[in-house]
Amino acid sequence: MNIKTPIKVLSAFILGSTLLSSVAKAEDVIKIGVATSQSGDFAQYGLPSLEAAKIVADELNAKGGILGKKVVIIPGDDQCKPELATNVATKMASEKVNAVIGHICSGATKAALPIYTKEKIIVISSAATSVDLTQSGEYPYFLRTIPPDDLQSKIAVDLVENQLKAKKIAIIHDKGDYGKNYVKFAKDFIEADKKASVVLFEGITPGQVDYSAIIKKVKNSGADALIFGGYHPEASKIVMQMKSKGLDIPFISSESIRTETFIKLAGKNSEGVYAAGTIDNSNLELYKKADADMKRVYNKQPGNFYFEAYAAMLALANAFETAGTTDPDKVLEVLRTKKTATPLGEIIFDQKGDLVGGGFQMYQVKNAKYVPISSK
Repeated sequence: MNIKTPIKVLSAFILGSTLLSSVAKAEDVIKIGVATSQSGDFAQYGLPSLEAAKIVADELNAKGGILGKKVVIIPGDDQCKPELATNVATKMASEKVNAVIGHICSGATKAALPIYTKEKIIVISSAATSVDLTQSGEYPYFLRTIPPDDLQSKIAVDLVENQLKAKKIAIIHDKGDYGKNYVKFAKDFIEADKKASVVLFEGITPGQVDYSAIIKKVKNSGADALIFGGYHPEASKIVMQMKSKGLDIPFISSESIRTETFIKLAGKNSEGVYAAGTIDNSNLELYKKADADMKRVYNKQPGNFYFEAYAAMLALANAFETAGTTDPDKVLEVLRTKKTATPLGEIIFDQKGDLVGGGFQMYQVKNAKYVPISSK
């Protein structure tokens, strides 16, 4: 009698049972990837989205999860770098996530989206505002809970022309996808309105210490307002060096500099700076709840794009439950046809993935805090 045979059969049975158990466990959870900048210079933009996702996931799990399954958050750090974003997207695909919250930076998002599109993974960004991400039609599984760049460019130009009454506008950008697209739209709006003229349009190199050369160009151009496209590290240096060089003109930028870090870096030089931001929804009950959740769990104020990520998580949860499945096409249809109550109000997405009814407003630094300003 060959005693090895029953041992082999038993081993195969155990192995098969283990594999089946692993498959069952994988099917018993809903995996939500959170692909954001979670370290480095841009962590302040990405960590709040991860925190929001964890808060909502914990609350969902306390109520039985989604479709009766536990919600598991899979973090991925792209540091806002396109080359890392593709690695993160590949990781998310191999983890077989059911959806992704992210990415944050437009360049990183654009790099990652072909991978998600191929795998039919729904991606909802809380921060990527580049117009082409939705309007190109190349990424049908991409949506966002923040309005696109052209809207914040428009309100910046409205402020410059109609409230500040500027006539000569200098525009500089950091040459990145996000900053360059933001100012391109601003330039187009200015030229179409014919109320003012663009006297300088130039890119800078991020990471430099000294921006005196570009500041000299702005000063020599005779500009009475400056619109900047880029992020807080460069913005804070430019603002400080403008003041030290005696260039005292309004500085206007996008939601990317509406951060506490910008104010800390620029110090007293940040006073009076203008930045776009999503519409103030602090009067809504769900906004108040999300705000309280952050303070309760992390004992701090919500950071950039926290509320947008919180809304994205609620929208996904509602879509999975309403669809009764994790099938991406059925879930996508719900996201486009059924509203979800969120801290941003009741949200729904159009056929291209943009938020319906979302918008921006302008904020200004006053007494070291960004406060909304009224339009006139």
